[in-house]
Amino acid sequence: MALKPNSADGRTRSWVQIFIVFGLCCFFYILGAWQRSGFGKGDSIALEITKHGADCAIIPSLNFETHHAGEVGNVGESEKIKSFQPCPPRYVDYTPCQDQKRAMTFPRDNMIYRERHCPREEEKLHCLVPAPKGYVTPFPWPKSRDYVPYANAPYKALTVEKAIQNWIQYEGNVFRFPGGGTQFPQGADKYIDQLAAVIPITNGTVRTALDTGCGVASWGAYLWSRNVLTMSFAPRDSHEAQVQFALERGVPAVIGVLGTIKMPYPSRAFDMAHCSRCLIPWGANDGMYLKEVDRVLRPGGYWVLSGPPINWRNNYKAWQRPKEELEEEQQKIEDVAKLLCWEKKHEKGEIAIWQKRVNDESCRGREDDSQAKFCKAEEANDVWYKKMDVCVTPYPDVSSSSEVAGGELKPFPERLFAVPPRIASGSVPGVSVETYEEDNNIWKKHVNAYKKINRLIDSGRYRNILDMNAGLGGFAAALNSPKLWVMNVMPTIAEKDTLGVIYERGLIGIYHDWCEAFSTYPRTYDLIHAHGLFSLYKDKCNLEDILLEMDRILRPEGAVIFRDEVDVLIKVKKITAGMRWDTKMVDHEDGPLVPEKVLVAVKQYWTIGGNTTSAQ
Repeated sequence: MALKPNSADGRTRSWVQIFIVFGLCCFFYILGAWQRSGFGKGDSIALEITKHGADCAIIPSLNFETHHAGEVGNVGESEKIKSFQPCPPRYVDYTPCQDQKRAMTFPRDNMIYRERHCPREEEKLHCLVPAPKGYVTPFPWPKSRDYVPYANAPYKALTVEKAIQNWIQYEGNVFRFPGGGTQFPQGADKYIDQLAAVIPITNGTVRTALDTGCGVASWGAYLWSRNVLTMSFAPRDSHEAQVQFALERGVPAVIGVLGTIKMPYPSRAFDMAHCSRCLIPWGANDGMYLKEVDRVLRPGGYWVLSGPPINWRNNYKAWQRPKEELEEEQQKIEDVAKLLCWEKKHEKGEIAIWQKRVNDESCRGREDDSQAKFCKAEEANDVWYKKMDVCVTPYPDVSSSSEVAGGELKPFPERLFAVPPRIASGSVPGVSVETYEEDNNIWKKHVNAYKKINRLIDSGRYRNILDMNAGLGGFAAALNSPKLWVMNVMPTIAEKDTLGVIYERGLIGIYHDWCEAFSTYPRTYDLIHAHGLFSLYKDKCNLEDILLEMDRILRPEGAVIFRDEVDVLIKVKKITAGMRWDTKMVDHEDGPLVPEKVLVAVKQYWTIGGNTTSAQ
């Protein structure tokens, strides 16, 4: 006789099987979510940081305010941390790649000696560049346009040399900048009014400008109130501290010169270029320098030349130069401008203005000109340490005589978030309209998170800002404000060259290799942003050298925001512990399980001769 099955046992086994299946489903779901999150790259480090919640919360304990003095706290997080000592006082204004002593060993022809000549690896300093005694935080904009604390750049040569030209005046403990220049002693505003009678400066058509041989950059300083963002450059100490004064004023500027190397800007970048008695021999070397300006000038852009040789007939005696020499110089400029197919729009007094054609359709005749040697189109943005050539950069192709070569830009500020023509045309591999718009949304989110961490952002405290790995310019666009400007750096080793896109958005930037020093003075930037930079350079050069360069160009009590993989930031944090920086690690805004973290830092205040230094 068969046994009757036990129904209770059957039900128990069924519930056990269901429980096991449910448990396995949950396990594999959690495993899949873990894999999709990316958690697992440096996950043990992330867990360790997350456990110590004090280091990963919003950080009221990190002080961003300025004090202008104070003791350096004990950074002894570990016995093994390397401590960096102050450099000797003679390095207070050290610019490694434009060092005067090294420069004099190079030829003076074509300004070669004033170009970038960086120290060899064994010559690099491994110390902290000090601030001058009495250094203070610069005045907020717009007061900084007109006043710079004497202690920050204690050099009076220009107050004597340029006294009658209204460049700069010394008034007790400050320098005052009346807004004058060699060609505009009545002030930059009146000079700009003259230009605006010909060039559409006020309606957003002209947004980016280039000032060659900028002096103390008063032209760029006064264009700011008209919503024009100017990249100014001049040689290192051609006149004492000129670029340093520009940066102390809160005006975008770099150390640079037109010599033999291409300018570190992309093609079709600037809406306007300017030379006011900048002493560049524009007609020399078969017009090489004008052809380089043409490369970076947008189709339809303007070139302004004021001063010699313009109006030479009336001024040759005052300039103490033979009129035949000046006549020949101007004729050479006219000939090169004709070859470039620029249209002369204006000449009155000592100001001449040309406009670049919007495309090549009206310049077909120059193809038969024996002087019209054309560059390779693919080399238009290949500029880093590349020699200038006497060739003409070709326009992008157009389908009609009225089309703007490379694409027409919207007026600013609309162009800031409009789709840039280089993306719309698909000329940036791997970047679509969708990825561009997604990038904008991501950076708006990131910047909102930064403002919660550091409430001084966009308060006027940070004027000069540096983005060391700018991508599509999303950080600068999300941060856009009349109180600040951002220098967007495109690393020369970046996978994609998007600096042209950044300019099409109405922003400015520069190519640079962070294995070398930046072309600027110490204490240039109030806030530095480094997204993915140390992952990018992890196997390229010494991370310690990059951090020491960041310290050189960061103002005392300036802030730094690092965004990178957590394992990279742990290494960065360890190095900065010996650099007189206060740091805190913060979770990604999406939570602690995201392996990308944010490391925020504040550089401590210390100067030469203070009790926190060991000046030699």
